[in-house]
Amino acid sequence: MNENQLSKRLERVGELVPEHSRLADIGSDHAYLPVALVLQKKITFAVAGEVVEGPYQAAKKQVRKNGLEEQITVRLADGLAAVETADQISAVTICGMGGALIRDILDAGWKNQRLAGNERLILQPNIGEKTLRDWLTVHGYTILEEDIIEENKKIYEIIVAKRETTRIVYSEKERRFGPILLNKRSEVFQKKWQRELKQRETILAQLEKATGDPQEKIGQLQKEILEIQEVLSNES
Repeated sequence: MNENQLSKRLERVGELVPEHSRLADIGSDHAYLPVALVLQKKITFAVAGEVVEGPYQAAKKQVRKNGLEEQITVRLADGLAAVETADQISAVTICGMGGALIRDILDAGWKNQRLAGNERLILQPNIGEKTLRDWLTVHGYTILEEDIIEENKKIYEIIVAKRETTRIVYSEKERRFGPILLNKRSEVFQKKWQRELKQRETILAQLEKATGDPQEKIGQLQKEILEIQEVLSNES
């Protein structure tokens, strides 16, 4: 992967960044995404944030190699601490991390006033999507778009959210499966949840043989299995 050939998931994230955005890409990984979007002339300004020295230097090198120092600022900072008010950021991308870590980054940014609340968030968690949707719901975000893609036998979800005038409170089912993905029920969505169902059934079988009294865990798994089965059979 490089700035001219993004991975399938990063390419899709890039497509979901609005034209002419002022972008903050947090955990920028060589700044591939902001560099690609500037080269495509989709955006004219970006901040690439990295918390670790090695990736920070790699991102700086990538920006310098493409002669984009005037348009992309690379900062060594923890999460959204990379964003300054003067940047006037209108879109934030956070990709390739667990949902809980992305949530923590957003939460710290919220508390430290690095999120104004009007930015479009384009988030690509590797796992823990429900945890992320829980945070978005509590903080009054509307999920504008979702996608689910498969790349190298791994399945990734992308969530686009923004705070809107009318607040939507998503149900637990919508937060688990994704309100938009639930409506689309694509082939990749079905594949993901068939995998998830098998995993839960395996764990349940092991727990039922276990000593001790894991009844609470068993009950939770049975509930989740039933919910997944209903979704896969289109009984919403």
